[in-house]
Amino acid sequence: MKSVVMNIVRNVLVAIGYRGIGISLIVAVAILLQACRGLPETPVSADLVVNNGKIYTLNKQEPWAEAVAVRNGKFVFVGTNEKALAYIGSETRVENLSGGMLMPGLIDAHLHPTTGAVKELFECNFPFSSGPPEISSAIETCIKENPTIEWVRGGQWSSNFFVDHPMESPREFLDKVAGDTAVVLVDDAYHNAWLNTRALEKLGLFNASASINGAEIVKDTESGLPSGLIIEAFGFLKEKLHWSTEQYEQAAEHAIKTANQFGITGMKGTAMSAPEVQGYQDYAEKNGSSIHMTAALMTPYGHREKILDIETLKTIRQRYEGTYIDTNFVKIFMDGVPTVARTAAMLAPYTEENSESVSNENQNYGALHVDPEILKQDIITLDRAGFTVKIHTAGDRSVRVALNAIEAARIANGQSGLRHELAHAGFIDSKDMNRFAALNVLADLSPYIWSPSPIIDSVITAVGKQRGAEYWPIKSLLASGAAVLSGSDWPAAVATMNPWPGIESMVTRQDPSAQYPGTLWSEQAISIDQALHIFTRGNALALKKSALTGAIEVGKSADMIALNQNLFEVPASEISETQVLKTWFSGRVVYSAH
Repeated sequence: MKSVVMNIVRNVLVAIGYRGIGISLIVAVAILLQACRGLPETPVSADLVVNNGKIYTLNKQEPWAEAVAVRNGKFVFVGTNEKALAYIGSETRVENLSGGMLMPGLIDAHLHPTTGAVKELFECNFPFSSGPPEISSAIETCIKENPTIEWVRGGQWSSNFFVDHPMESPREFLDKVAGDTAVVLVDDAYHNAWLNTRALEKLGLFNASASINGAEIVKDTESGLPSGLIIEAFGFLKEKLHWSTEQYEQAAEHAIKTANQFGITGMKGTAMSAPEVQGYQDYAEKNGSSIHMTAALMTPYGHREKILDIETLKTIRQRYEGTYIDTNFVKIFMDGVPTVARTAAMLAPYTEENSESVSNENQNYGALHVDPEILKQDIITLDRAGFTVKIHTAGDRSVRVALNAIEAARIANGQSGLRHELAHAGFIDSKDMNRFAALNVLADLSPYIWSPSPIIDSVITAVGKQRGAEYWPIKSLLASGAAVLSGSDWPAAVATMNPWPGIESMVTRQDPSAQYPGTLWSEQAISIDQALHIFTRGNALALKKSALTGAIEVGKSADMIALNQNLFEVPASEISETQVLKTWFSGRVVYSAH
């Protein structure tokens, strides 16, 4: 080897004109070059070094570190403070964590970001706990502040609102408050709506039949007139009530900035329409990106007897191919909700109203939105076309039907590699538990409501205490080998996308706000590291971005958050109080508390 290096050096020196150079110098240079081969390459100066921290990496090989170095938006070093010094150059920005906790940015893999943002920006809102006086006051204030307004849109009333506050005519109650101004208010689950006469007239529903596009228009039993309540109204209202292009873009900005504030650096918007998707693309083109964004495209809501128009979905996907937002996902609603609306499809019947018992007559099992055979065709076609499907399955019957459809796709198409998702799979029959792992299906759970609360009270009212007490079996799913993702479902059932109360609920199964005592199926509680894994690596998998984000590892995008407390050193009951001090996306600060 030494002679080879010497010959190379001699030839180079001769080529550049040093013909008379001595052999001793050639030998010296050759030996020096040979020695240099064994030395480590000098690190390139980083753009950013964050040090002196307790860094939870989510990398099993190196779960904790003291410092990281970032260059061109990627982690180039993860390790000790001492070794990080080699990455600090004259232009390197250095941030001292002073012993604080740093971890990967969180990912919300199921939310309705535009719906939540327009609610906060443009709608008339009141707390879930509001009674009739508070709702009346909120509407009056909204109209007074906007005297020329044609529509008052907002909410959210509790699922148990009309159980706790019976009304002869909900429609007429709103008429007295709003007069000739149209009012439409959604419930906490965002599945059901409460309208006044003017709103029903403007939507052409006042004299409509009892059902339209899957939505049930509840009629007064005596007069036959609309009561003002519409069951499973989400799809109809989304189709009929729109916002402007400018408002969709404003909503995108609001949702992204809110997410960054809570330490969220990735999210999957679900049931998103084309105008909603465009709002995020428009914002990103003007301002750059500060979040990994994917969208599960909206499909027709409610009862459906025809297979999906997949060409429309392909057209939307093609429009955004290679752009900021990934639209390789689709959302299908299989049922409603297991609250007192009793619209989730169940294997066992609901209890009767105002009773824990189940009558042998007129038993209600909820209803499937899509015929099982139609769903099979949908999933086979979508899977073959490369779409990952998120299926709303709130009842255990819809869970089984959806698993059957995915199984049919595996048989028809083979293992496509697509990990389809069952959303809100809070009720799962024991016979179906192991099928998630066997079929490579993600269980999409909403830990923000895994504790005693008004919506849980409504669920227990509808399904009975025994079934209602065994809701959200996350520990059993993990034990079965199933992959789990989590999402806020904001603004459905929660007032904010803040992930920290949800993470606390995963660990304690208690109400983080301490307003509602007790626990919800405490045996299903999981550890803090399991919860953080789901909110990072697990949800990155759901976004199909696990190679890019979800952990602090060399080569991954420098998406990280600094916290005001170490989640492993505080009582579990204080996790919900976590504050994000700073959020970095691709190494760039996108939120700072100071």
